[in-house]
Amino acid sequence: MIRVGILGCGRIGQVHARTLRAMDGATVVAVSDHFPEAAEALAKTCSAEVRSTDEIIASDDVDAVIVGTPTDTHFAIIEAAAKAGKAIFCEKPVDMSAENIRTLISIVEDAGVAFFTAFNRRFDPNFANVQQRITAGEIGDVEIVTILSRDPTPPPVSYIESSGGLFRDMMIHDFDMARFLLGEDPVSVYAVGSALVDPEIGKAGDVDTAAVTLTTASGKICQISNSRRATYGYDQRIEVHGSGGMLRAANVLENTVDVATAEGFRAAPTLNFFLERYEAAYANEMKAFIAHLSDASVPVPGIKDGLQAQVLADAAQQSLETGQPVAV
Repeated sequence: MIRVGILGCGRIGQVHARTLRAMDGATVVAVSDHFPEAAEALAKTCSAEVRSTDEIIASDDVDAVIVGTPTDTHFAIIEAAAKAGKAIFCEKPVDMSAENIRTLISIVEDAGVAFFTAFNRRFDPNFANVQQRITAGEIGDVEIVTILSRDPTPPPVSYIESSGGLFRDMMIHDFDMARFLLGEDPVSVYAVGSALVDPEIGKAGDVDTAAVTLTTASGKICQISNSRRATYGYDQRIEVHGSGGMLRAANVLENTVDVATAEGFRAAPTLNFFLERYEAAYANEMKAFIAHLSDASVPVPGIKDGLQAQVLADAAQQSLETGQPVAV
């Protein structure tokens, strides 16, 4: 039985708690949050104790911690948890600074603890199916990967101001997905972006509409398109073109019913919220983390995957600012 402490009782902490409650191999022992009422509410659903973050990290009855706190708290929490011998499940990004992540890699490796970076989209059943079929050679050698990710509506500007920007906050998932599907790390990043959705986002120093081209050493190409607005719902699609064919994963719709009238065929809307769209992915990633701890295998994606995605995000921001491709 893996005994878990949840640090951060907001939406994502609640999602992970729900998965853990349904598992036989894990249990939530304690939770903590900056807001006591949030911690009390989640603790009640899990039959867990409310403790401080420091108390959870120091607890002998906690084997692993889930870090779902604001990003600017991650470094101190990860350092303390690693030195306390706790396995770590960390929401993205690991840290806003690639140099800080490199420091944490050393700390985690010296401590010999398991570390899982929560790139949940690797565990989406459809995206995982595409990657497995690429690996099996179904479409030959990968040549072009296309990733489309568009939110229904932009977040508040107050969130934008502390998010680290679109590349580090939103597109970082797509950078990891690019590595997952390409099977090779990009060596060049070229980005363009604009503030077309909300002028206030531009005033805050960020973009809400962006496209990035990644190129690998062997010449494989990945095209990523992001927008903070999609009037038709949460748009999440991938396409992989190879020497022997093409694989693609379409949007997940509210239902599979089509209607046909004199105006034509019409399908259901896409699922409109990330927690609904990636419900299975969130459950699968937590099950994978617990399974790794149960059989002592190395969790994947790990902390170095968190670093690689952050390096690509930093390079995209640099390319946007300079107007030039950036080597990585």
